[in-house]
Amino acid sequence: MAASFVIHSEDEIRRIKIAAAATARVRDEVAKRACPGMSTLELDEIAAALIAQENGRSAFLGYGGFPGHICISLNEEVVHGIGSANRIMTEDDIVSIDVGVEIDGAIGDTALTFALRPDPSPAVEMLLKTTNDALMAGIEQAVCGNYLNDVCSAIEKVAKSQKLGVVRDFVGHGVGIKLHEPPEIPNFRMASRGPKLQKGMVLAIEPMFNLGTEKITVDRIDHWTVRTRDKSLSAHFEHTVLITDNKPEILTWPKMM
Repeated sequence: MAASFVIHSEDEIRRIKIAAAATARVRDEVAKRACPGMSTLELDEIAAALIAQENGRSAFLGYGGFPGHICISLNEEVVHGIGSANRIMTEDDIVSIDVGVEIDGAIGDTALTFALRPDPSPAVEMLLKTTNDALMAGIEQAVCGNYLNDVCSAIEKVAKSQKLGVVRDFVGHGVGIKLHEPPEIPNFRMASRGPKLQKGMVLAIEPMFNLGTEKITVDRIDHWTVRTRDKSLSAHFEHTVLITDNKPEILTWPKMM
């Protein structure tokens, strides 16, 4: 039977911290440089250069055949958007960037959604704030001795407070030496309590919320881009989090940079 979670060694954790800090730097610089009039391919190329500056490599490029260095998803796109020269960002767009960087055999994984307009609508502000709040609520429960479902339930509770659609087809996951490690981390309450959280586990916690339905579709042409079925806006936030003896350690938090 496959293991239900991974406990990382001290050396692995040391390397994961380095990769995660680099991933956070790339994420924040990509977000800083994104602007209206830029194509999503240009943004992907910026990310590629930043990852190279970190002496890393994209953990996404070539993964399962994925063709981009990072995932760039606009508006109704939930995750796995591919940079395109034909997709020009406008000031009305909200942009999700999902970044994974591998350094020395270890991986960090993080995502952020932001509005290009300095004064987004109240609905967009609520969507972004609530999704990020849910991420932080989930992380708060990621303590040694709690169960995985404590994390999942905390995330869902925040979504329900604003009646947002919680994507169920894509979930968070363990991360560290591989991009996707057990356990899977749903953003909704599970039927079981899941594994008990233990020191040395590293989790990629990543709520994906929609202004409308939870239901999604996958692009029939590129076979990657995930969209809301009703074309409602979607947001995605993610941190790489280490379970410790004390509080959870957010490895992709800006303070780690």
